[in-house]
Amino acid sequence: MRGPRDSDNTGRPIELIGVPFDGMGRQGAQARAPAALRSAGLETAIPAPVIAPGDLPVPAPVPTRSEPWGFLNQAALLAMISALHKRVAGAVAAGRFPLIYGADCAVLLAAVPALRAVTGTAGLVFADGHEDATPLELSHSGEAANMEIALLLGLTGAPLPAELRDSLPALEPGAIAMLGPRDEPYRADLSIPTVADRIWLRTSEQVSGAPAGTARQAVERVARHAGRWWLHTDLDVLARSEFAACGAPGEPALAGGLNWLQLTEVVSEALGAGGCCGWSVSVYNPELDPGDRAAARIVQLVADAFRGSGFR
Repeated sequence: MRGPRDSDNTGRPIELIGVPFDGMGRQGAQARAPAALRSAGLETAIPAPVIAPGDLPVPAPVPTRSEPWGFLNQAALLAMISALHKRVAGAVAAGRFPLIYGADCAVLLAAVPALRAVTGTAGLVFADGHEDATPLELSHSGEAANMEIALLLGLTGAPLPAELRDSLPALEPGAIAMLGPRDEPYRADLSIPTVADRIWLRTSEQVSGAPAGTARQAVERVARHAGRWWLHTDLDVLARSEFAACGAPGEPALAGGLNWLQLTEVVSEALGAGGCCGWSVSVYNPELDPGDRAAARIVQLVADAFRGSGFR
């Protein structure tokens, strides 16, 4: 990794937004992530001014799909999206840098439209082990975190609730760069086509060979279409041998994946490239983290990435 660089982020406050939400509708699980990461020292580890106004209020989960739209844990999902949209929009408008932690990739259904609403433009640099572009009408589970890219790009034609209808789609295909997918077997089982023919995408194997350089290419690609953009890190972009505190007990692991150093290089390069207006770090389940070792490693990732990018 390169050392800290000069940055226009000097003195820019980071607003921490904990999201105690579990997209599967489980009690606890990913909803416990914000508290666990704070206990691991998140607030004090960031080498920049921090504002921590408290976790987002989220209703109790319901682990069933709801009509007429068919989302899993739908009431909590829509309430989370509405509240998070307001929080992100307020932070960006005030010149702060929102860091969303906890929950899952459904947070992007709030963050990206909020960025677009404030700045007039929105892009996305997306690091994830999955493409997350399942159309709603093909989803077996109704879990929004499997389909947020399809929704953001307008690739799913199903009617949407008002909380989403007014803000989606929010991305043009040229304004997203995807880093790290390795989910071909998962998509093949569900007959879900890849989006690699429509967006800029580099697989996990491609990223691992040149993490910082590939991240730089991703930012350059997105910046040509959107001057302001969001960075998202789904921690399942890591190899399971590096990070196992995600998903559900017994869920099959994807083969391959990045290591922590490679992911730190990706994130640090992206954060320091200019134009990044916020970052989300998701899909950590403390119930799969005996001894809280994964929580400490996530906190180290966040601290190292901010430090390496020039935030101070």
